[in-house]
Amino acid sequence: TLTEYTNQLLQAMQRVYGAQNEMCLATQQLSKQLLAYEKQHFALGKGDEEVISTLHYFSKVVDELNILHSELAKQLADTMVLPIIQFREKDLTEVSTLKDLFGLASNEHDASMAKYSRLPKRKENEKLKAEVAKEVANARRKQHLSSLQYYCALNALQYRKRVAMMEPMLGYTRGQINFFKKGAEMFSKRMDSFLSSVSDMVQSIQGELEAEAEKMRISQQDLIAVNESVYTPDSDVTSPVINRNLIQKAGYLNLRNKTGLVTTTWERLYFFTQGGNLMCQPRGAVAGGLIQDLDNCSVMAVDCEDRRYCFQITTPTGKAGITLQAESRKEYEEWICAINNISRQIYLTDNPEAAAIKLNQTALQAVTPITSLGKKYEVQHPSQTVKNMENDKIIPSDSAGIQDSTQLIAPGTPIQFDIVLPAMEFLDQNRGGRRANPFGESDDRSRAFCLADALLQQMFVVQFLGSMAVQSDATCEVIYEAMRQVLAARAIHNIFRMTESHLMVTSKNLRLIDPQTQVTRASFELSTVTQFAVHQENRRLIGFVIHLSETPGEESMSAYIFESNTEGEKICYAISLGKEIIEAQKDPEALAQLMRSVPLTNDGKFMLLNDVSEEDGTMHEGGEESEA
Repeated sequence: TLTEYTNQLLQAMQRVYGAQNEMCLATQQLSKQLLAYEKQHFALGKGDEEVISTLHYFSKVVDELNILHSELAKQLADTMVLPIIQFREKDLTEVSTLKDLFGLASNEHDASMAKYSRLPKRKENEKLKAEVAKEVANARRKQHLSSLQYYCALNALQYRKRVAMMEPMLGYTRGQINFFKKGAEMFSKRMDSFLSSVSDMVQSIQGELEAEAEKMRISQQDLIAVNESVYTPDSDVTSPVINRNLIQKAGYLNLRNKTGLVTTTWERLYFFTQGGNLMCQPRGAVAGGLIQDLDNCSVMAVDCEDRRYCFQITTPTGKAGITLQAESRKEYEEWICAINNISRQIYLTDNPEAAAIKLNQTALQAVTPITSLGKKYEVQHPSQTVKNMENDKIIPSDSAGIQDSTQLIAPGTPIQFDIVLPAMEFLDQNRGGRRANPFGESDDRSRAFCLADALLQQMFVVQFLGSMAVQSDATCEVIYEAMRQVLAARAIHNIFRMTESHLMVTSKNLRLIDPQTQVTRASFELSTVTQFAVHQENRRLIGFVIHLSETPGEESMSAYIFESNTEGEKICYAISLGKEIIEAQKDPEALAQLMRSVPLTNDGKFMLLNDVSEEDGTMHEGGEESEA
């Protein structure tokens, strides 16, 4: 019974010691966790400086308390758990062992007595009798001695058990009292003021919380009381209040994603500007990512399927970027204005607001949807100084040549920014049927024969910038003026998209070919090209004038402006060579002399050579040109 009770008491005391030891480990972890608050990056960090300093002090307090808890755990182990273990292992084990020895001695005594009792009565053997009697005496003596030891141990246990019950509790109580005394000495004086200040701070924070909660409650009541039209999208579509001077913007937009050749999907995402970048943050993400660099980009409104308020961002190279949709007219126009302002890098200026006001006119024109690049726009007065965003060159206007420029190109002449092949012409070309071409082009079969007979065939990659009617083709100045007005109109209207084509120069005509479908966009007889020239500063810009006789007594002249991937002089040289071939074909000797002076390909075509390679000295053509 005592052994069973002692085991249960030991389990209870070990549980107390285990809890105290766990308290030491827990306070250590608590102290480390308090210090870790400073390393956290909370999105809501208001007032964290006070919290960090206070938690640092609390961490020191917890460390000091942990020292006391560690001492208490050691005292409990030495003065409470150890005595009860010693009592169980020493005293109880000793009594149990003596009891077993007493049982063995009793068994031996019983065995010797049984042997002594079986001695015969008639035939007594004195020797055997003496031996058995001696064996009984020894067993009885041994049993008597073991019984005395066992009884003495039992009597002693009556006293030892009382000591064993009270001594561990004495150690436990003294350890706890010592713990509390040291804690009181350590913290009673210096902790009072600190705890009082922390309590005051907590109460002030609680008061701020109650004031903020009341403020939010009033705001919620105000929101509930407003008209439902405030929540209606695009409720102020007739007269929205638009801020056109924004240099940063944020909000939800729909992003168009292409899922196939003709299919698209729209995804609602959160967009915001950061410096010169447009950032996008999907729902659930912890941060936004770069989706478009806005520096030197252009933005314009576009018609997108059956959706409203769509606009497109175009890269500085003229490549179409992303297409976005706003939910209201106000958001739509503010996004366009903000991106237009950011693209001009006015956020880097000293007074961005003032610079944004100057760009308002450009932003107003950008919110007009562009339904077709073939749409004609009216240009501003040609005396303006305009920056060409595509080539980053300044094309100055000569104030002295204003009167001459009006004689070359009529003011207000519309500009066509793309050569759009009509649908019927596309079908006719694919059917191989005859059609009437506004540029005087013959049908496909006759054109094939013309190409076969042409002595010159050179292909160049060009981007069409624009075309416009001119009044004179007497000098190259008309081409320079057309270049200036086309580039000025593109900059004013934020039109930076250019159509890439292949310009084929032959000894008979000039042909613009779609690089993907190989469909001829336009064709001009070489004899109708009256002027052609390269820009004086930007040698990639080239233009030519087409002079057509539409009806008897009526003539039309149009200037076509292109940007080439290679030097424009090569195109001019090819056109000049084609004209020389036309003139030389009238005289066989002149033609033969011309063919001797210009290198030919294997099939007898005139070949244009590029510069000689510095490494091997061989001649090879430019990366953007190809022979027909």
